[in-house]
Amino acid sequence: MIDSRTANTMIIQGGTPLHGCVRLGGAKNASYKLMTAALLADSESRLLNLPGIADVLMVKEIINQLGGKAYSAGEKTIFIKPQNLTSFKIKSEYGDVSRASTLFIPALLARFGRAEVPLPGGDKIGKRPLDRHFAGLAKLGVSWQVQDQKILMKAEQLKGTNYRFSKNTHTGTETLIMVAVLAQGKTILENAAQEPEVDDLIKFLNNMGARIRRRAMRVIEIEGVKKLHGAIHKVMPDRNEAVSYACAAIASKGDIIVENARQQDLEAFLAKLQEAGAGIEVADYGIRFFYQGPLRATDVTTEIHPGFMTDWQPLWATLICHAQGASLIHETVMQNRFQYVADLKKMGAAIEPTTVPVADPEKTYNFNWQDRQPSDVHAIRIKGPTQFQGGEFTIHDLRAGATVMLAAISGQGETILHNVEQIDRGYEKIDQKLQSMGAQIRRS
Repeated sequence: MIDSRTANTMIIQGGTPLHGCVRLGGAKNASYKLMTAALLADSESRLLNLPGIADVLMVKEIINQLGGKAYSAGEKTIFIKPQNLTSFKIKSEYGDVSRASTLFIPALLARFGRAEVPLPGGDKIGKRPLDRHFAGLAKLGVSWQVQDQKILMKAEQLKGTNYRFSKNTHTGTETLIMVAVLAQGKTILENAAQEPEVDDLIKFLNNMGARIRRRAMRVIEIEGVKKLHGAIHKVMPDRNEAVSYACAAIASKGDIIVENARQQDLEAFLAKLQEAGAGIEVADYGIRFFYQGPLRATDVTTEIHPGFMTDWQPLWATLICHAQGASLIHETVMQNRFQYVADLKKMGAAIEPTTVPVADPEKTYNFNWQDRQPSDVHAIRIKGPTQFQGGEFTIHDLRAGATVMLAAISGQGETILHNVEQIDRGYEKIDQKLQSMGAQIRRS
């Protein structure tokens, strides 16, 4: 049998509606951040419901290389012992494949007063501005410089501060929270991120002895403490995984239950599904997603939480290609998140770039407007319905890879996907889960 962790090609035969039930794993965008937060404690933490994805395995490896101990102990569980950290330097090789490196900064500063981490990589979807991180860290007492593709940081003493993010930043908010919990005095973060993954981190840190609360809309107050202890925490379910299965089921004219999907995490997505005419049933077991007739064209604009999430946008594009009429997708969060369009067009989609007039681009777009490139696309128009046809593709980033996979399942003919380790970064055994609901997928 081929090991799904080493086989990097998927072969998909389209045309089979999905039916059945799938249970969500722990959230990718919470899991590895919780792992780095565990390093702030003076004793062991246990994280439950961790997904077996590449980013989690890589963070586990980094913790062990830094002198800590991270090891699996039961199904989807990792124990983390931070007591014996011996190094403040993370190897450069980890920066090329993930954006997790900056999340080690809080623990390294707290333990050593220094941190040396590689500039983060990850998906190629435009710049991920670190200026919002750096400005907040400086106010907390951290000096920094970038040298040879590394971020070098020092802090003689961390002190609480008031800081307002110029624009929303999910990872920036989490980084400053983790630095502030062991800083002297009170920190107030304004215009902070509201994503449920941030609240999952706050819950874990408070269980460790931190004093964090949301004081008002996008305002987080952190009262610094002298030390944190280990805690046990269950990672929240992955809302991006829920959207992936929902789109696959409806696009393939199927009917599935996504067990333990949480309505409160998916409100903007569910509203758009209803607008498009898809079937939804919310119950205590999770959410049922089903096809109930032709889909209607529906426009979407991505926004920061609680709006329509940018991670959902490529998945939504595949789904709405099956709708009758013209749909608009306007991306306002990420600088460049339409790389998947070329592949969908090769499969038969009618998609063209378009322009959406905005009065004030700097206020409308969450990325730094001055960073845009002439080739960047910020909106597309899709004309459906589309009958996707199979093809052969090389995957370049996580969500785009999942998008082409969904198109292949909902289309006709054979599709061959190379470099599927990009998909494995964010989905645990996605091919096996889809197979269990009827999808014809194999690895080679």
